Amino acid sequence: MNLFLIGVLIFVISVLVIEMIFYAYRTMRNPNRGSVRKRLRTFAPTENGAAPDSILRKRRLSDIPFLNEILLRVPGIQSLDMLLQQANVKHTIGSFLLTEGILALAGYLISFIITGKFVTSAIIAAALIGAPFFYLRLKKKKRMEKFESQLPEGLELIGRALRAGHAFTSGIKLAADEFGDPLGPEFEKTLDEINFGISVTDALKNLAGRIDCPDLKYFIVSVILQRESGGNLAEIIESIAHLIRERFKFRGKIRVLSAEGKLTAVILVALPFFVLIALYFTNPAYLSVLFDEPSGRMIAGIALCMMVAGIIVIKKVINIKV
Repeated sequence: MNLFLIGVLIFVISVLVIEMIFYAYRTMRNPNRGSVRKRLRTFAPTENGAAPDSILRKRRLSDIPFLNEILLRVPGIQSLDMLLQQANVKHTIGSFLLTEGILALAGYLISFIITGKFVTSAIIAAALIGAPFFYLRLKKKKRMEKFESQLPEGLELIGRALRAGHAFTSGIKLAADEFGDPLGPEFEKTLDEINFGISVTDALKNLAGRIDCPDLKYFIVSVILQRESGGNLAEIIESIAHLIRERFKFRGKIRVLSAEGKLTAVILVALPFFVLIALYFTNPAYLSVLFDEPSGRMIAGIALCMMVAGIIVIKKVINIKV
């Protein structure tokens, strides 16, 4: 049985290594191939030669046609695909799910070969399935924070362009050219949609759907209302940029004032575990009651539940939203 598992593991690893070598070769030979194909797929006609129903095609979830059709019918898959877009991951969701499956399978096989325990191997496989998801969440968070930090300067640039007599789309173009990822590419996508015939309102709504940033939504709502009711758009945009900057300053003050509370929370949460580890190495018999006796296990479970409740309460107290 172990020889069979080792053979399967070697086969999977060999296939992965070969695929990685071919992918690296194609990327080195033509580094812009992926981005060009992605843009062509976005605005290309359908496979049978008929015109598309809308100017923007639906996003592909996989390069394999039948797998793409299956993924389109899976509930909740669009939310995961949106997470990939917000994290600026270039691979399709099919590739992401395949990577998760390979990691889980490899982790399970390696753990089962080493330990021979099904439960431990299943836990490791589950952890490896969740690891890429948490990586996406972390990457999305950092990207949204960077977009939020770029937004005031981008809005001020658009406002100055409007005061100089440029159109709103010209201001968007200036911001797209001057800023890097994420603000520049996202504004460029919005400008591409407008140039290909989508209304400014719908293009801005699509931008709000791609970017999880409340300040951006204020800007988009203001622009849409101004286009319907009129007003000085340059002044509105500059006011929003000023408010965002003031929020940054206020958030910095709150971060400084709550730093002591956060440090206290870390110490209070970590202290019981440090004491437990110290007692385990210095006097193991003292802790045996907590793990060997039923009453000790019950007390340890109650204490753990109370610690979790305390952590939640402390997090609510020190996590101040602006």
